[in-house]
Amino acid sequence: MEMDGEDELKKPSVFLQLLAKFHAGYFRISMSLCGQALLWKILKQPIQNENSLRRTLRLLPNTAFLLLWSLALFILASLSFIYILRCFFHFKLVKSEFLHRVGLNYLFAPWISCLLLLQSSPFKALIPNQILLWVFLIPIVVLDVKIYGQWFTKGKRFLSSVANPTNQLSVIGNLAGAWAAAVIGWRETALCMFSIGMAHYLVLFVTLYQRLTGCNCLPATLRPVFFLYFATPSMASLAWASINGEFDTFSKMLFFLSVFLAVSVVSRPALFRKSMRKFSVAWWAYSFPLSVLALACNEYAKEVDAEAAHVIALLLSLLSVLVSLFLMVVTVLRTNFVIPVAPPPPPAINSDNSSAEP
Repeated sequence: MEMDGEDELKKPSVFLQLLAKFHAGYFRISMSLCGQALLWKILKQPIQNENSLRRTLRLLPNTAFLLLWSLALFILASLSFIYILRCFFHFKLVKSEFLHRVGLNYLFAPWISCLLLLQSSPFKALIPNQILLWVFLIPIVVLDVKIYGQWFTKGKRFLSSVANPTNQLSVIGNLAGAWAAAVIGWRETALCMFSIGMAHYLVLFVTLYQRLTGCNCLPATLRPVFFLYFATPSMASLAWASINGEFDTFSKMLFFLSVFLAVSVVSRPALFRKSMRKFSVAWWAYSFPLSVLALACNEYAKEVDAEAAHVIALLLSLLSVLVSLFLMVVTVLRTNFVIPVAPPPPPAINSDNSSAEP
């Protein structure tokens, strides 16, 4: 009986078990919701020569957008608070995640969420946007130095051995920072972030395209992150359009690349068959790329002012909204699949060999 009592005392609480199960990958949810909030804001903005479908979208009540933005802010704040608690109570797991080839990339996700939320804000912030932008950009630059520095310096973590589709989150972080900086008029900062992101995107894209042996490190459950292939050039087209002041030829080239990659990925449903057998937080990787592609398509439609382009942009926007709504409903109904309460297994994360997400 005394031994049983001692075992009960040593058994971790449910709260600590939940913190152990939590990881940076859950910020997919906030990133998706923040992308949706920005999409809704842009869709409600008036444009020249708008068609009847576009005018119908403007009839949507502002309350719906405010609720979505508030939900995105609440989810982002909640996930950030939980991750801070994880840093205090499970610092070893956080350190392991920082060394993980997949988990490290998702540390960009909360800052991407913040940048998107800042652009979509319907309120005047108490803190100037310039200060908030620096607060969100500095962690991205620090992570850039950590990740990009180890790719071309001596060490075991060469790009060819750790490259996987989630590495594109580091590029998206830089491009989102460039987009946000250009919006508030910081053109030089925007150019700096854009050049860093695009230089490493070219290297990363070629490495992933070669499909080297060391790059095949993603389990089947994480294959939804393949949607990031078309999210990156979509974000690049939006960032460059903001820097240059118009959706010019280079922006169109990036947009066309994103459309081609989207068709290439979507036309291979067998690739995602295993990942769709059981719901997981990885499903949220479908939503954000669709939102960014819809945003880029809307900018392209405004530039070319063609009826077909507007229809395609609205269809992509509708698809993005439906996917996000579906994921929200499924997440609420299957919360136990999102964060299992069962005791966590021994950490299997290491800096080089682990292929599972933390």
